[in-house]
Amino acid sequence: MNSHPMSTTGHHWWEAERRRTTAIQDGAAGVGLVFVVIGVLGFLPGITQNFSSMTFSGADSEAELFGIFQVSVLHNLVHLVIGLLGLFMSWFVKAARWYLIGGGFLYLLLAAYGFPVSDHHAGNFLPANTADDWLHLVLGVGMIVLGLLLHTKLPKESEARGEGDFGETNRGAAR
Repeated sequence: MNSHPMSTTGHHWWEAERRRTTAIQDGAAGVGLVFVVIGVLGFLPGITQNFSSMTFSGADSEAELFGIFQVSVLHNLVHLVIGLLGLFMSWFVKAARWYLIGGGFLYLLLAAYGFPVSDHHAGNFLPANTADDWLHLVLGVGMIVLGLLLHTKLPKESEARGEGDFGETNRGAAR
C-alpha cells in the first residue's frame, strides 16, 4: 500500500499542477515578494546599519538598509504592506495591473516629494535620503512599464505544454 497521500486526481501531492497565471500576475507577485523581503530586511540588525538608532518615523532615524537607504519602522512597514498587497492582488489579473501601475505612480509621487525635501527636513516623515529618492523613481518607472507591457492572457494550452506547430515538443527541436 502506498503511504504517500494522493490528490483527488490520483497524483502524489508533489506532482500537483501549478496554478496557471498570466505574465502580469507573475510580475505583480514578483514585485510584491521583493517589497516583503526588503521590508523584513529593514528590521534585521547587520543588514540595516545603525539599527539601534532607528526611529518610528521622521528624518532623525539614522538606520540605513545595506548602509545606503535610510529607513525607519514606518518605512519598513510601508514596504511590507505594499508587498503583501502585491502578493494578494497578483491573484487577479486586473488587480495585478492596477497594483503595478498604481504602485508605480505612488513611488513616482514619493520620488517627486523626496527630491525637494532635504534628508534632514522635518517634512521627511518616512524618512528617505537621496538614494531612496532615486530608487523610488526607478521603482515607479519600472512598475508602470511592467504594468503596461506584461500580458494579461494565459498562453494556449499547447504553448503552455511547450508544443510547436506540428504537435512535437520544443525540448528537442534545436538538436
